[in-house]
Amino acid sequence: MLFMVIETFKDSDPRPIYRRLRDEGRTLPDGLTYVGSWIEASFRRCYQLMECDDPRLFQQWVLEWRELGDFEFIPVVPSKETQAVVAPYL
Repeated sequence: MLFMVIETFKDSDPRPIYRRLRDEGRTLPDGLTYVGSWIEASFRRCYQLMECDDPRLFQQWVLEWRELGDFEFIPVVPSKETQAVVAPYL
């Protein structure tokens, strides 16, 4: 299952996150897969697309990163797949 992870950087400062990424990597538990990410130009938030079948893995991951920001997890479906679901109702 795909999730959009919205991470709000503390004090709009991405440097602590990037330092940890540089020094330790993503430290994702097995079964949680990073797909890609986008950063707001203001450095306020990061939008990450991740894949996971067990939401408890997000809980485990956030406990390791929580002091650097706040996290929101939104299950998402690719547009093409959603179009196939909606098509019979058009």
